[in-house]
Amino acid sequence: MNIVVWNENRHEQKNPVVSTIYPKGIHGAIADFLQQDANNVKTAILDEPEHGLTQEVLDETDVLVWWGHLAHDEVQDEIVERVKKRILDGMGLIVLHSAHFSKVFKTLMGTTCDLKWREADEKERLWVVDPSHPITEGIGEYIELEKEEMYGEYFDIPVPDELVFVSWFEGGEVFRSGATFKRGKGKIFYFRPGHETYPTYHNQDVQTVIRNAVKWASNSNSPTPMYGNAKPLEKIANHNE
Repeated sequence: MNIVVWNENRHEQKNPVVSTIYPKGIHGAIADFLQQDANNVKTAILDEPEHGLTQEVLDETDVLVWWGHLAHDEVQDEIVERVKKRILDGMGLIVLHSAHFSKVFKTLMGTTCDLKWREADEKERLWVVDPSHPITEGIGEYIELEKEEMYGEYFDIPVPDELVFVSWFEGGEVFRSGATFKRGKGKIFYFRPGHETYPTYHNQDVQTVIRNAVKWASNSNSPTPMYGNAKPLEKIANHNE
């Protein structure tokens, strides 16, 4: 499987706390554990030409993993449309944490994707609400994170095709923290945890979820639908051509 992990890579340059937790960048940390499954994993960042997402790169990508926060507005609309087209054509998309506000996700959802938030070093417990889903394979009843940023309802997204996780936070809020969507031939998974100043992507359960999600989102062998005026497959009685 060919995977691209995209990250704006801005927090790592501005905040020594982030660069200490993720010396290779958030993208590097995610790429490292995805490579454990013998995947072909590349990384791309905002400041590369075409944000590292040339048409050639996307054409060869089975699943794109996206993390962003500070610089959503700097992502070129042309690249957003390029990514969207590839998703509609069958490329998978894994949207992580604050990438709920990315242009790519908002364009695909058609809503504001807004939510409540708070940084208070509080516990998060992500409850599995669909234990039969392949994204939950290998984890327990819930994932517990000692410290995370809070995201709270209402989360302005369309009703998910599948709800996989619901989070509870120490301050009392709940959140739909793992949700799947289909757009065209593409499969999308939004996964909430991953604030940059916490070592969330070093957590084994979080890694397992993302590894499972990438496998689930890969869709390389699906049939290609045909559109437009179609000739009949069988002879139609009393039909004058």
